[in-house]
Amino acid sequence: MSQPRPITDLDALTRNRQRADPAALFLQQAARGEVEDRLAMVNKTFQSPAIVAAFPDLWAGHHAKAVVTPEVETLALPTQQHDLVIHSLGLHWANDPVGQLIQCRRALQADGLMLAVALGGQTLHELRSCLAQAESIVTGGLSPRVAPMAEVRDLGALLQRAGLALPVADTVPLKAAYRSMTHLMQDLRAMGEANAMTARLRHPTRRAVFDTAAKLYADTFPSDLGGIVATFELIVLTGWAPDVSQQKPLRPGSAQERLADALHTDETPLFD
Repeated sequence: MSQPRPITDLDALTRNRQRADPAALFLQQAARGEVEDRLAMVNKTFQSPAIVAAFPDLWAGHHAKAVVTPEVETLALPTQQHDLVIHSLGLHWANDPVGQLIQCRRALQADGLMLAVALGGQTLHELRSCLAQAESIVTGGLSPRVAPMAEVRDLGALLQRAGLALPVADTVPLKAAYRSMTHLMQDLRAMGEANAMTARLRHPTRRAVFDTAAKLYADTFPSDLGGIVATFELIVLTGWAPDVSQQKPLRPGSAQERLADALHTDETPLFD
């Protein structure tokens, strides 16, 4: 039985990231900021953190004790050696995102924290829609152009599949204004986020596709600041390595007081 074709061409992804402009990594910086905000709310001092990063230099000077490891399919993380593992904005390119989270989970000590930031399904929905519509109009077909990205509920479920306790997933929507679709696509290349899907076209796209998409984009998704608007959705995933000290949910039926009494309201019975 043949193996399924991977979604991401890892060689192309590596080339794209090597060509990235450090000055254009605002999404990576935003992800780092979300991680720092979450850590500031945790009443715990971490002694042996690890950071999985596509752009390790971005984390220089942050978490002096941290081991920074490249984001590859097999992570260089020893088992149960870290009390904090950060996975920084790369799960949308992983051929096995569950495997990435499982590896992070295995690297955690008991009661260790995992924080991951991923791009969510609303990311670049405007660009995806306009390119698909334009290509259908001009060529009568479709080709993969924007990496598939999971919705928040799906990523939250991955935390449980990876064996993490107390899972939480929340979203951080970001909006950016660009002069045109062309400038947006140039910025994506500068971020190292150009198309690296295995099934991408291997020949140049007809100019008419981009011209049609650019007009659709400008007409459908204008920015209040002029030009166009682009959506980026950061999803922050939080989970803990299980430990006996952690809070456990109460057994159903064990409550000592009625919720209606606590809320100072009347209880309305449900009818069959």
